[in-house]
Amino acid sequence: LFLALQSANLLSLNFQPTYQLDAKFSDVGGLKPKAAVRSAGVLVGRVESITFDDKTFQARVTMSMDSRFAFPKDSSLKILTSGLLGEQYLGLEPGA
Repeated sequence: LFLALQSANLLSLNFQPTYQLDAKFSDVGGLKPKAAVRSAGVLVGRVESITFDDKTFQARVTMSMDSRFAFPKDSSLKILTSGLLGEQYLGLEPGA
């Protein structure tokens, strides 16, 4: 069963209701879809897609956020790396 779920990528699915957020970055580096969005070290969402906005010439990152968590509009995002050679993720710092 574990192998079936793993090969179908069902172990990483979160069945909580979600909402979408968009953010723009001048450079996303090695950030990839499905990357974690964390606040205070806790997983609060995942990167859904990364696209190029040809009007602003920036990368648009669309995130799927766990609906149990609402963040103020003045919250900020940083692209961070877990460990020395780890994967990149988004760190969400709540605003005031």
